[in-house]
Amino acid sequence: MRRRILQSILGVVILTALLLGAPLIYTAWLWVEDVSRSDLRVRLDRMATEVIAQEGASGVVDGALDTDALRVLTPNDGRLVIVYPTVSDGATRVDIGETTVKNPLVESLAMGSSGSLRLEVPSEKLRTQQKQAVAAVGILVLLAMTTGAVVAVVTARRLADPLQDVADRAARLAEGDFRPDPRRHAIPELDRVSDVLDAATVEIAGRLQRERTLVADVSHQLRSRLTAVRLRLDELSVHEDPDVVNEAEEAMAQVDRLTDGIDELVRSSRSSSSATKSVSVVGELESVTRDWRPQFEDDGRKLLLSGDRGVRASTTGSRLREAVSVLVDNAYAHGGGNAAVSVRLIEGAGQREPMVCVEVTDEGEGVDNNLAPHIFDRGFSGAGSTGVGLALARALIEMDGGRLELQRRKPALFAVFLPVATGRGQERPPDVSVLREPR
Repeated sequence: MRRRILQSILGVVILTALLLGAPLIYTAWLWVEDVSRSDLRVRLDRMATEVIAQEGASGVVDGALDTDALRVLTPNDGRLVIVYPTVSDGATRVDIGETTVKNPLVESLAMGSSGSLRLEVPSEKLRTQQKQAVAAVGILVLLAMTTGAVVAVVTARRLADPLQDVADRAARLAEGDFRPDPRRHAIPELDRVSDVLDAATVEIAGRLQRERTLVADVSHQLRSRLTAVRLRLDELSVHEDPDVVNEAEEAMAQVDRLTDGIDELVRSSRSSSSATKSVSVVGELESVTRDWRPQFEDDGRKLLLSGDRGVRASTTGSRLREAVSVLVDNAYAHGGGNAAVSVRLIEGAGQREPMVCVEVTDEGEGVDNNLAPHIFDRGFSGAGSTGVGLALARALIEMDGGRLELQRRKPALFAVFLPVATGRGQERPPDVSVLREPR
């Protein structure tokens, strides 16, 4: 920003200097010449007075012309040519001063019947004075530009530094730094922004504290209820009927995963830092499809999982499972036909990094065109649900540096893009096909 402000002010200063400096230089050049010619004309007027004073009653000079006063008025390096009438000759000529003048500056004066005067002086002195005048004006213009540059630098710093401070403070606020900043910059508008940021800092800190307290209370209550449910299921695990025992064990496993998910959400609400690991994406998603497959089969539908277990991503397993579970739930509740979860590796092209892509699709009618732009908005739902699931899924994926997008509307295709794990944990299978990211 400082550079833009500086460039703008300097551009205005230079343009102003050029628009005013060029006419001033031209005017100074003509003014010096005009002063020199005015001096010559004054001399010629006084010479004409001397010549006319020597004329007799007949209007001609009787005898020789007295040139003493004319020689005094003629510059030392100049030349004066006098043409005047006498009794014997109507155009007698007299030359005073130098024989020839190099590059002369000439002024003439016609005296009517009394003759004429021609005064020549060298133009070198005039040109020197003109150059000096142009140099003086140029120095003034340069001084004005220098002053403008200094003002531009000071103004740019005066405006850019406070704006940068406010921007840095807003960035720190976005990163979770809610410390107030007492600095002010004596600029009413920016100080007003700082006051608003102070107020927003207090309000956001208070809201976050209340939300974290609420999350902690809710998670505590949920864990207490889940513990009670698990105790009841634990009693069923010793039942005589093997089917009952199997269902109880499956239910306890679900309760354990739900408890882990709640703990993960609580940790996410307390800190935005991501402790990602290299995980096998297919391995993490097997439990998700295994949990949802019975519900699909009860409706005569299938839920398939495809991909190579060697494809690994840098992510948090619990977040990935929760996000994909939301997508599978969405396919079950709002989609139709069979659903599929596929994992593939996308090679980077050019400057793009390789990614792991998890696609969830079904054979339903898809997403309405009017609803598609808003399906990730928290609280928005086109089917009467809470509108939290997809927003939560996207937030969980983004916490680990990935992204969740609706790649195709009809039939619906959701894609999760995750960073490829690096290091020893990444096992690149030789038969993984190289695919490009769909657009």
